Amino acid sequence: MSSRADINAGLRKLGKVAQAGYFVGLHIRFAAPLMQFQTYPEEWSEFYSQNGYALRDPTIAWGFSTTGACRWSLLPIPDPFNILKEAANHGLTFGLTVSHGPINSRTIASFARGDREFTEDEIAEISTTVRRLHEITEPPASLTKAQKEALRCIAEGDRHAAAAAKLGITESAFKARLISVRERLMARTTAEALQRAKEYRLL
Repeated sequence: MSSRADINAGLRKLGKVAQAGYFVGLHIRFAAPLMQFQTYPEEWSEFYSQNGYALRDPTIAWGFSTTGACRWSLLPIPDPFNILKEAANHGLTFGLTVSHGPINSRTIASFARGDREFTEDEIAEISTTVRRLHEITEPPASLTKAQKEALRCIAEGDRHAAAAAKLGITESAFKARLISVRERLMARTTAEALQRAKEYRLL
């Protein structure tokens, strides 16, 4: 199974237990996750964004202060803006936040239900899945020289044939390099691979 398929399988597993939705921010660096997935109701997501809650969210503050898992009802972080109460008003009544990884590449994920608290078994299963997602999305430390050359050609606007000629290789060999770099960066498209390479500071 590919990493993309592994990611999707993990997210499906999380979705089954977090019936009111989830947010997963993988490898948060420079204040933004390298990958993020969320299934919260659209009305809550818009309300959250309009009120700038990300900078005030006690679940995120907790996630940056420690690692592990904590039910929202037990969060030891103040919530002066009543964000968790607002979440409950939008159907996210019971929640769980999981934090994993080093501070310079932290994964923080939150999960919600409308009917009851998460059980200990569910917390263990969610924590295992979040750790797995963190591991399989770990950015590569580097790209090969050939992969960097191929991405730089694309960044400069070269078409495949022109890029191949510039590098002194066949067009099929050039396409093979792009396929390999997409796989390495877990990107669906070459444009996405180029963006990730820049974000990961690999170019």
